[in-house]
Amino acid sequence: MNIVLWILAGLLAALFLAAGGAKLAQPKDKLVASPNMAWAQDFSPGTIKLIGALEVLAAVGLILPAALDIIPVLVPMAAVGLVLLMVGAAITHARRKEPSAIVTNLVLVALAGVVAWGRFGPYPFT
Repeated sequence: MNIVLWILAGLLAALFLAAGGAKLAQPKDKLVASPNMAWAQDFSPGTIKLIGALEVLAAVGLILPAALDIIPVLVPMAAVGLVLLMVGAAITHARRKEPSAIVTNLVLVALAGVVAWGRFGPYPFT
């Protein structure tokens, strides 16, 4: 199970590092032009950058604390942060009536939830 949790954390970290990096690197107009990022028109550029920064921080928090053995409790805390971020994303997509995006958000909630459960619960870093 430890290996499964590492794999899930690694996949989530890669995904959110890329997604957050894109939000940080690209201007709002370019993001809104992408079909998967139309939701960005509902938010200010600063809020989009904040979301991107939170995603990047969560990605780093899923891997580095455990890999460096420095405050490894940050790993499940980062996973909980991603759960909250994805719940907010699902709510945003529900308001915009984007069901396929909601499904994606709920899958990510489940994956991050498994990492949080495993690392807070029966498979912590000791």
